[in-house]
Amino acid sequence: MSELLRAAWESRDHARADYSNFRVGAAIEAADGTVFGGCNVESSSYGLTMCAERVAVFKAISEGAREFRRVAVVTDTPSLTPPCGACRQVLWDFCGDIEVILANRTGETRTYRLTDLIPDAFDADRLR
Repeated sequence: MSELLRAAWESRDHARADYSNFRVGAAIEAADGTVFGGCNVESSSYGLTMCAERVAVFKAISEGAREFRRVAVVTDTPSLTPPCGACRQVLWDFCGDIEVILANRTGETRTYRLTDLIPDAFDADRLR
């Protein structure tokens, strides 16, 4: 198992999924090889819940990372679980067309480019 997937699984163990019991782990690799993990954190006010992917991205940015290579997202589900729409947008805004690796406990993995998951993405260029 790669360091990135291992970090995502370890982060998943810290998830606070008190309402959904849907625990997600993510890890993002910066251009310099540093890996930042994140887990989903749920609030009783559901709109305040934060997904694992966004936690990992914001954690990396808060630590000074600005360029990224790839992100891994892991769950215990029988099928692979891609990032939600909000996470896809945040990944696009801060990471561009990075590699997205999905994995589950059965050992299934699949790799995408972010453009496969968010084709014709909205970004800052459309604001000009």
